[in-house]
Amino acid sequence: MGYLGRRIGVSQAKAAPSSSDGAGGTGGGILDLFASGYFQREGNIYNAPGAPPSGLTATGGIISDYIDGSDVYRAHIFTSSGAFAVTALSIGDIPNAVEYVVVGGGGGGGAYGGAGAGGYRSSVVGEDSGGGNSAETAITATVQSYPIVIGGGGNGRGASNNGIGGSPSSFGPISSLGGGEGTDYDQTGGAGGSGGGTGDYPRGGRLGPATNYPGPTAQGFPGGLGLSDQATYTRGGGGGGASAAGGGGPQDSVPGANAPTVDTNGGNGVRTLIAGPNPTVGTPGPSSPGGRGGSPSTAVTGGWLAGGGGGGQPGYLLGGAGGGGGAQSNATQSTGGGGGGGAAGGTGGNGGSGIVVVRYQIGQLTAAAKATGGAISFYGGKTIHVFTSTGDFTNTSDSPLTVEYIAIAGGGGAGGQNGGGAGGAGGVRSNIPGLMPATTSIPAVGTGSPNALTITIGGGGTGAPSGVGSGQGGDGVNTTITGPGPISVTATKGGGGGNGDGSPTDGRAGGSGGGSGTQGTSVGTVGPATPSGQGNPGGAGATDNATYRHGGGGGGAGSAGTNAQAPGGTPSGGGGGGGIGIQLPSAFQDPASSVGFPGPSGNYWFAGGGGGTGVVGGRGGSGSAGGATDGSYNGYAGAGNGAYGPGPVGGLNALSNSGSGGGGGNPSNDSGHGGSGIVIIAYDT
Repeated sequence: MGYLGRRIGVSQAKAAPSSSDGAGGTGGGILDLFASGYFQREGNIYNAPGAPPSGLTATGGIISDYIDGSDVYRAHIFTSSGAFAVTALSIGDIPNAVEYVVVGGGGGGGAYGGAGAGGYRSSVVGEDSGGGNSAETAITATVQSYPIVIGGGGNGRGASNNGIGGSPSSFGPISSLGGGEGTDYDQTGGAGGSGGGTGDYPRGGRLGPATNYPGPTAQGFPGGLGLSDQATYTRGGGGGGASAAGGGGPQDSVPGANAPTVDTNGGNGVRTLIAGPNPTVGTPGPSSPGGRGGSPSTAVTGGWLAGGGGGGQPGYLLGGAGGGGGAQSNATQSTGGGGGGGAAGGTGGNGGSGIVVVRYQIGQLTAAAKATGGAISFYGGKTIHVFTSTGDFTNTSDSPLTVEYIAIAGGGGAGGQNGGGAGGAGGVRSNIPGLMPATTSIPAVGTGSPNALTITIGGGGTGAPSGVGSGQGGDGVNTTITGPGPISVTATKGGGGGNGDGSPTDGRAGGSGGGSGTQGTSVGTVGPATPSGQGNPGGAGATDNATYRHGGGGGGAGSAGTNAQAPGGTPSGGGGGGGIGIQLPSAFQDPASSVGFPGPSGNYWFAGGGGGTGVVGGRGGSGSAGGATDGSYNGYAGAGNGAYGPGPVGGLNALSNSGSGGGGGNPSNDSGHGGSGIVIIAYDT
C-alpha cells in the first residue's frame, strides 16, 4: 500500500494506467492528484477523518485546474467535437452543477459585409451571455456522456458573393447558433447567433438579424449596414458580436463625404474566465464588453470570444474583440469570431471555429502548481500545461524548473481545383528523446525576473477556394517558445499543397511539405521538409489526363505523404494519403483529458499530413493512398481528408490545435484549411 498524506491508496507502482473499457484507471497515490486525493496531502486545509468532499469525476477535452477564491475548479476545454463523460458524482457538500460557455462557429465574410460571430451562451454568473442577457442556469450533472459538437467557421467569399454561415456548437441540450454570413450589396446580411453585415447602403442592403434578438434567448447582436456615396467608395457593414451590434446600422449612417469616417467595425464579443483567472482561451480585448473593434482600450486581457468581423475596406475596418477578423482577414480559430468582409476585389475572411468550455468545483483551497500559463492538469507525477493559444509560462516557484516540451506549428492548407495536393503538417520540436529525429534542449526556467517563456501558437494555413485557377494552399504559421537568455525554439510552419489545374502545381516546403498537384500530364514537385528533423516531405500527384487529376498527400511528422495513384494503380484513382503523425509519450496520455486525436493506434496523435483529392480521396494521416470515400470523417491525428471525385463534399479542414494538414478539394468545392498548432510543457509535480 502507498500513502498520499493521510490518505491510504494503491501504490503508484500498482496503479492501473487505464481500464479495459477505456473509462480510465483506478488511480494511485500520485497518479491523478486532483481526482485521487490531491487535496488531502499533509499540510493542506482539509485533513479530517472519513471520506473527504470531492467534486464529480469526468473526462473529455483539455483539462484546466485552477483556484478561484477558496474553491478549486476543473474546466474541460473543447476545440473539437467529442464528449464530456461524467463517470461519478460528487462526495459531500460539493455541488454537481456544471457551468458552461458554448460558442457557435463564426460566419464567413462576404464581398463587402463582415460576418457575425457564433452564438454565445453562458451560465457563468457575472458574464454577459450574449444579447445583453443574464447568465443561464447551470446543468445539474448525472452519470452519462454529454455529446460535444464544435461548429466550424464559414468560408469567406469575394467577387459579388455572399459568405457562408457558421455551424452550430452544442453541449448536450445547450446549442449555440452559427454566425450569420456577410453579404454583397443589395442583399440581407445572414441571420445567426450574431447577424452578418451587408454592403453598399443606401444603394442596397439590409441588416443581418441576430436570431431571437432582442429578447431573453438572444445569443448575440445584429450586423450592420454598409455605406456608400454611390460614386467613389463602398464600405461593408460590420458583423454583430456577442456584446454589440456591427457598425454601420442606421444610427451610424452619414451620407456623402463624411461617410468614410463612420465606424463599420465588427461588434465586440464577451470576456470569459470560465477556464481560469489567467485566460487560456480567446483573444485580448478591451477592459469591458460593448463597443466595436477599434474602441479605445488600455487593457490587454485574454479570454475574449465571439467578436464580429469588420466590414470590407482594406486596411481600415477592424474585427470585434473576441477573434473577429478585420477587413479581408480570417477570424481566429476556436473563438467563434466572424470573418472580415472583402472589398476592392478582395475575398472575405473565413469564420473562426467555435468552442465549448465546461467547469465544475472539485475541492477546496490547496497548494498551487509551480508555474502559471495554459490549461493545467496533473497526471502521473507530472504537472502538464497545455497551450492552445498564445500566452506565457511563468515559473512561480522558488527554484528553477526543468521542463519537457512539445511544440507543433500550424498545418498547411490544401491546394485547389481538380487534383489539388494536400497540406503538410506543422513542424514538431521537442526535448523528449525519441519523439522526433532531433531533440532540442532548453535550459531550466529560472526564478526571479525574467522567469517566463513566451508561447506563440501558429495558425493553420488557408485552403484554396473552389474555382478556376484557385491556387496553392497557404502555409501554416510558426509556433515559437522564447525566453530568457538563449531560449528560442521555432516549430516551422506546415507547407501548403500544390494547385491542380492551373499554375503553379508544386507543393510548398515546410516543417512537413505539402503534396503536389497535377496539371495536364505534368505533376508538380512535392514540398520538401525544410528544415530537416521536424517532419517529412509531401507525396506526388498523378493524372489520367482525361477526367480526374489526383493530388499527393501532405507530409506528416512521422512519415512522408503518399503518392496519388492514377486509374489502374492501387487503389485505382486514389488520392495520396497524408503522412502519419506522432503520438504523445505515455507520460502525457492522461485518460481524463482529450489532448490529441485518434490515430493508427489509440488516441493522443498530432501533426498528420492532409489527404489528396482523387476518385477515392486520400485519408489524412494514414500513410496510404485512398480510403476516404464519403467525406463524413476526418483522418488520423485530426488531419483533413481529400475530396473524392466530383462529389458534393470538398476537402476537409484539419482540426484546431492538431497541427495537421488540410485535405485537397475538387473543382466545385473548397480545399481544407490546416489545423492550428499547440505547445505542451510538463515538469515533475
